[in-house]
Amino acid sequence: MRNSHDTAPSSTWEYTLYVPHDPRAVAIARHTLTRILTTHHLPTLLDDARLLASELLGNAIRHTQGPAALKLRHNGSALRLGAWDTDPAPPTDPGPDSYGLHLVDTYADDRGWFQVNAGGAGAAGKYVWCELGTPA
Repeated sequence: MRNSHDTAPSSTWEYTLYVPHDPRAVAIARHTLTRILTTHHLPTLLDDARLLASELLGNAIRHTQGPAALKLRHNGSALRLGAWDTDPAPPTDPGPDSYGLHLVDTYADDRGWFQVNAGGAGAAGKYVWCELGTPA
């Protein structure tokens, strides 16, 4: 007889944390991210993932007026971190004196963004993402 607890965890998983427009939400998201990566046995990604998630979600809260979300997806070989916000305008390239998205460029293996169109019950806005490779 097989117990449901005997099932191996999937290497593919996804989480979304919706947060209000509140600067304290970034710390809550960092804590949640730490718990998720620890639970999935990915402690080597913690420092970089916390830094990147803080930057992406912090930008979403700092530059918009609505709620935001931190989205995490692991596909077995990479961790994608992304922040959704309610402003469909593209993220601006950082100036030479800012370090914002330069951090993302420095620490992430890839990054991008796309507009999110409202459909059904969903909300419009944009999704800014980056990826970290998972160590073998």
